[in-house]
Amino acid sequence: MPSRLVLGLGPTAADILDAISGDRGDLAVVTQDEHRAETLRADGIDVHEADQADPSVLAGLDIQPESVIVASEDPEQNVSAAMTARDRFPDAFLLAYAGHGATVDQRDRLDSVADRLVTPETVITDYVTQSVGDEGTRARQLHQVLRDIDDHLAVVTHDNPDPDAIASAVALGALAERADCEVTICYYGEISHQENRAFVNLLEFDLRNLDAESPDELEAFDGFALVDHSRAGVNDQLPPETPIDIVIDHHPPRVPVEARFVDLRSGVGATSTLLVDYLQRFNVDIPTPIATGLLFGIQVDTKDFRREVAAADFEAAAHLVTNADMATLQRIEDPSVSPETLSVIGRAISNREQEGSVLLTGVGEISDRDALAQAADRLLDLEGVHATMVYGVVDGTIYASARARGADIDLGEALRDAFGQIGSAGGHADMAGAQIDLGMITVDDREESLAEIVRSIVSDRFLDAIQSRSHRLLGRVYARADYDVAAFTESTALRQDSEDTPATAEDASGEAGDESTTDWNSDVMFLENGDEGGNDETEQAADAAEPTDDESEQEADSPETLIEPDDNDRS
Repeated sequence: MPSRLVLGLGPTAADILDAISGDRGDLAVVTQDEHRAETLRADGIDVHEADQADPSVLAGLDIQPESVIVASEDPEQNVSAAMTARDRFPDAFLLAYAGHGATVDQRDRLDSVADRLVTPETVITDYVTQSVGDEGTRARQLHQVLRDIDDHLAVVTHDNPDPDAIASAVALGALAERADCEVTICYYGEISHQENRAFVNLLEFDLRNLDAESPDELEAFDGFALVDHSRAGVNDQLPPETPIDIVIDHHPPRVPVEARFVDLRSGVGATSTLLVDYLQRFNVDIPTPIATGLLFGIQVDTKDFRREVAAADFEAAAHLVTNADMATLQRIEDPSVSPETLSVIGRAISNREQEGSVLLTGVGEISDRDALAQAADRLLDLEGVHATMVYGVVDGTIYASARARGADIDLGEALRDAFGQIGSAGGHADMAGAQIDLGMITVDDREESLAEIVRSIVSDRFLDAIQSRSHRLLGRVYARADYDVAAFTESTALRQDSEDTPATAEDASGEAGDESTTDWNSDVMFLENGDEGGNDETEQAADAAEPTDDESEQEADSPETLIEPDDNDRS
């Protein structure tokens, strides 16, 4: 049954048909032009020779199209056809061509019923290819879901959001507002990284900090969208049972994702790139603050276009740069460093312990998790160091951030191996993070101090994981671009069975025999040789431990740990 319907067929519409008629059985046309009708029938297209504005004609069509294109050259005819189509197919995406010589009144009437109005000044063929061709299926579905939201949409980032998450949320909010939704951009945790604070303040983004202790405040929302992560309760503090309407993320999922609309494309370097795609498909003139934010989000998540970057990331950046405020971007990139961050970096250097080219260090109790990622990045500059992990304790939880450069190891997988059974972990090959609830650790009947136990758990597990994987080539499994829950479930069943195996008591407690040779600062509760450091942990697995930049793999299957490293560890 056709999913696309064209009403009217002027000369311009012929170009439209060439653009969208790859699957001719998926297309139906209503036109009064006898000659064009015969030509199209010869090409195998379903053609109805009739008045495209006649309600009885449309009522007689046994189809429910996803998209309707009104495209004759007569403006008044297009107005009538568009109004009739909106009444007959209220849920379809309606694109209307104004026609040549359309008056302001005719354009206004078309704009009042159409989802998108195209004028002769528009490059129509390119626009239609993006909006209603096969590649535009996601955009049409997203638009439909946004229209179905009753009123108030909460766009939720992962905890301690990074620039990619924030910019993506703001961009999705702009799209939702065009669909007449009231929108609030929400996050849990803190925005403590100096760059991230400058990012929000200079671009004047309006964000709402949710309180996990006040779940009643969620009752104000009629719908929920997740950006830069994909599961409620995993790297965000939403109740796990929260019904999700929209998920847009570039991190490969580790379990099937449930939502009314799901777009998971791991073949790009940033979620911001995906939002640029949607903004282009909806023909949105991107405001300067949003363009600047999206450009910075892509820049941060791809490490200045050096990590896991795709052609789409460059194309998105090229599209944004004309509207972006480069002077403001420079101010965001050069923020001041907090005294605590300098202190953490100093402790990380003093407490460092090196095994081959792997450097581990613990920094004790801290209040700013972002400092771990920054320390892990700085330590990677030391001679002979190819991988670093920095860990510390915040409010009873161990957070670790890891970084690598030129190492034959996938840090995201290594941290999952090391800490997945007792906490949450994940990330990219060159940046990852982890978090472990200290409630998992006991010191009864043990001679070691808590600091030694933490060191044993973190350092020993990480080194064991590195050793077991160091001979392997870097690798990553990405989700299919066309996300399919059933296919995903089938392909991951065996792996999930394995990952869900409960940890043994020995694994939970760690090995006890190691002695720490590091001198601990008496003011520090524990941790000396930490692991994880990330600057922008790849997927929010580890970066939950540090402020994640872009939780890349929602690794923490345990809702309690909620981790998923970020790409920049900048929360």
